[in-house]
Amino acid sequence: MKIKLLILSLIATVYVKAQTEHVITSPYVKLLNDSNESKQLIKDLSAFLLSAEKPNEENKYVLTSQKNETFILLDEIKGMEKSGKYNDEHFYKPHLMNVVPLNENQYLLQVFNMGGINNNHTLIVGFELIAHKNNQSFLFSSPLLYNTKNWKILKNENISFHYQSSINKIKTDEYCKLATTIDAKLKSTNKITDFYCCENSTALLKLIGVVYKIDYNGYTENTLGSTFENKKLIVLGNNNATFNEFDPHDLWHDRLSLVISRSLVNKPIDEACAYVYGGSWGISFADIFKQFKQKVANDKTIDWKNVKENPINFSENKRKDLMADYVVNALIIKKIEKEKGFSAVWEFLNCGKFEAGNTNYYKALEKLTGFNKENYNQKVWELINTEK
Repeated sequence: MKIKLLILSLIATVYVKAQTEHVITSPYVKLLNDSNESKQLIKDLSAFLLSAEKPNEENKYVLTSQKNETFILLDEIKGMEKSGKYNDEHFYKPHLMNVVPLNENQYLLQVFNMGGINNNHTLIVGFELIAHKNNQSFLFSSPLLYNTKNWKILKNENISFHYQSSINKIKTDEYCKLATTIDAKLKSTNKITDFYCCENSTALLKLIGVVYKIDYNGYTENTLGSTFENKKLIVLGNNNATFNEFDPHDLWHDRLSLVISRSLVNKPIDEACAYVYGGSWGISFADIFKQFKQKVANDKTIDWKNVKENPINFSENKRKDLMADYVVNALIIKKIEKEKGFSAVWEFLNCGKFEAGNTNYYKALEKLTGFNKENYNQKVWELINTEK
């Protein structure tokens, strides 16, 4: 028994030591004037980064008032210490390289994850975050709000657009109008959305606190987002500093995520809803359907059950998918909504996650339409042939 307790004690000691020493502090860093506060800062930063591997909501070291803004940075940090090659969860260790006082209780930190064997070291990610002194401890946030404190804001009810110089009010009005329509379908109220409009991927990453990330080498455009409770945050880095355009397809996904996690719904049905209500890649559903008929449905020997299990991408640009099964589901959704209203579409959407064989899908489909696995191919062809 004593040996067992001794082993448990040693394990606990090693674990605490690992937490304390998780962050490597550069010898050139000028830490806080108070040595005890410096030790607490390193300890809390280590705990924050170790907790980054958990679901964002479980990280107790995030500044409460800036959860959404910080979750978007946490998503970029998550998994960046791990090396599959060396089978090490903490191979690319975080190095604290700089601490800059912003005021009496806030400090800008620069952290870089590096790792290697002998002299062959690789920088995986570098990021900035703000440490907020909280009594005798520290909480952390993304520098997003700090970096945009002098930006302008256009507010349209619960949707805010943050920008540097100018904004396209015609497009923001279009977005808000369509968002209101989708929210009405979803029976979604009092949801808050914040857009931050950037020119490119580099500007986007800098804004949220990512100085460098190996995964984004060569990226020119990107869009990142996070959702927490009733708030959605979207940072645009796709040549959209003035909000000159938006994708109605993505708008559907964004509004849905404020009601239910998209990981819980059936993905093909979710994507099909986005096709119906917003098209895809700037192409209307009517035009997508024309391409579908020309390139896929022109083959009368196709079995649509097989297409459901073996996806067909009929886009000429393979980086911008147009999926045949999503079009088929879009036709089914149009039928369901016309005959039974959106509440039936919602039921279909929540039939269960996509799975091989689509058992839950066919069960819900039969209940809502009478289509089943046996007559699916015939009924889909009927929908295709009657769609205008």
